[in-house]
Amino acid sequence: MKNANPTPEGFFQDLDQKTAIVTGSTKGIGLEIARIMLSCGANVIVNSRNQKEVDATVERLRSDPNTRGSVIGLHGDVGVYENCEKLAQEAAQHFGKIDVLVNNAGTSMISNSLELQKEDWEKAIRTNLTGPFFMSQVCGKIMAKNHGGSIINISSIFGGGGVPKRLAYCASKFGLNGLTKTLAAEWAHYNIRVNAVSPGFIKTPMDQGDQTSGGYSVEEINRRTPAGRYGTAAEVAQVVLFLASDFSSYITGANILVDGGWLAYVGWDKLLNELE
Repeated sequence: MKNANPTPEGFFQDLDQKTAIVTGSTKGIGLEIARIMLSCGANVIVNSRNQKEVDATVERLRSDPNTRGSVIGLHGDVGVYENCEKLAQEAAQHFGKIDVLVNNAGTSMISNSLELQKEDWEKAIRTNLTGPFFMSQVCGKIMAKNHGGSIINISSIFGGGGVPKRLAYCASKFGLNGLTKTLAAEWAHYNIRVNAVSPGFIKTPMDQGDQTSGGYSVEEINRRTPAGRYGTAAEVAQVVLFLASDFSSYITGANILVDGGWLAYVGWDKLLNELE
């Protein structure tokens, strides 16, 4: 399936020269979000824990002919509060403001719950929930002084139901959805909008790794998904672009599913096959 052009002429012009921080943006969904933001003229801060990956990604994005905005890279684990403070402060100093925050950094965690290690639980919660809170808080303080902004949390369909061997991951995404709604209600008077995007099964390096330890295949996911296929990082990024722009100016506290109908469907594979 060929994706429609996400930035047709005249669309998303309000993102031009806005400043966006995208955490976990050296690969997968985060990289595509950074790329599409830059194509709209936004100034983007790329982030991950690995300095070499950040540097390589910045160089790659700067050489992209579709890039219209400026891009810099700042490394740091967003699960550490001091790193979040530094990331927000340096972004604001470099570009003068922060308009958009995309809390994309995340980690998977697959383990039998009886055997889930304390360290693995803490890592999942720190990365998937604590990090987004820290980043939202430090950026929210800047946004509140700058007449508002848009925060987009990358959640998951696993934040909408329980899945065996995904306890830490599911719990972190349930928490992220609660964080989204609470901050949306609390910060609306600052003109800060807070929304979530919940992808289903998307072709990313993380999913490729999960297939091995998670015991599933592309074919099995395709059969279970009403759309009959995996989603792409670009399809998630286009929704994030909408939530970052003024096209969504009256939307806050929402959680938009990008899952090909996964959560809409409560049947089993055989029923979908009978529709063919």
